[in-house]
Amino acid sequence: MPQTQHTATPASGPSPSPSPSPAASPSSASSSAPTEADLLDFVRRKAADTALIDSLPLDPEGRTWVRLDGPGGSEAWLIGWPPGTGTGWHDHAESFGAFATARGSLREHSLAVRLPAGGWKNLELADGVDRGRELPAGRGRAFGRHHVHEVLNESHAEHAVSVHAYYPPLPLIRRFSRTGAVLRLEQVERPEDWQ
Repeated sequence: MPQTQHTATPASGPSPSPSPSPAASPSSASSSAPTEADLLDFVRRKAADTALIDSLPLDPEGRTWVRLDGPGGSEAWLIGWPPGTGTGWHDHAESFGAFATARGSLREHSLAVRLPAGGWKNLELADGVDRGRELPAGRGRAFGRHHVHEVLNESHAEHAVSVHAYYPPLPLIRRFSRTGAVLRLEQVERPEDWQ
């Protein structure tokens, strides 16, 4: 079967804001869904919690992670990154989120483009969609739905530790490979694959 090829062009304007969820309705104000700002505040507070950060077992060979209780029903993780490790290119489906570096430094490469939801295997990216940022200890960032990125610990000697939160809890993660301007869908992971 031939593979469909799409061209992704830069996203225009800000990321769409999350749609209201039933938990955020006026009749249930006591259990409202968190916002991107709430998640960013949460990951920054947890990243500053030295006792929590010290509790994460670090493995010199691979990433380690511990599930945390996130605000408002969000999914949260404490993650350890050995030198030279990373996530590879991926997205978080319909979830928005935030992460903050607690120790070391992380590098994020991201795409300023909204990918089609499905029906493609290879995607040619337009010029000007690449973004990059360094997130040293104490820095964090929030992101909207459909955010495509990779996160790396580029240090050759130092572990990094970070805190991540997503809402709604991740329904899936799409993993991609990238060669030049071509992004290729490689795998779809579901919660049972990482929990």
